[in-house]
Amino acid sequence: MPEQLRHVHTSLTLDLAAAIVDAAIVARKREGLLPLAVAVLDAGGNLVAFKREDGSGVMRFDIAFGKAHGALGMGMSSRLIRDRLAQRPAFQSALAAASGGRFIPVPGGVLILDAQGLAIGAVGISGDASDKDEYCAITAIHAAGCASEPVAPHPDWQAAGLG
Repeated sequence: MPEQLRHVHTSLTLDLAAAIVDAAIVARKREGLLPLAVAVLDAGGNLVAFKREDGSGVMRFDIAFGKAHGALGMGMSSRLIRDRLAQRPAFQSALAAASGGRFIPVPGGVLILDAQGLAIGAVGISGDASDKDEYCAITAIHAAGCASEPVAPHPDWQAAGLG
């Protein structure tokens, strides 16, 4: 009897990743923010879903991917990475080098948690101010029925500006 082909277990389904991407764009439009690039990675750092809105710059994919990848690599949101490493620029540089440049330590990289609180992936968003990117990521994860780390956006996310 021939061996059976087995499906490989994934930590994050395409349907869930697509729902997060679409919900992030809905949140962006509702708030009147700038066009976004949204990347959703599974727990292994593999890209599952991505959309770049019209008007979004060409580097936005790399930034969104780097925010999500850095969050997965360190096991914490990119906001927390920024806050913890603010006084450690040499370590930030080492992490960027170790990750092949896939490490962006600013808000917008948010862990996606399952019902047990385990990280099953991350979403990275780039396009507006970092705190606004993070707002869209958290809002989208919750809209898709998952928990996030961080649990809530920065309290002053709406006041964040570019520059």
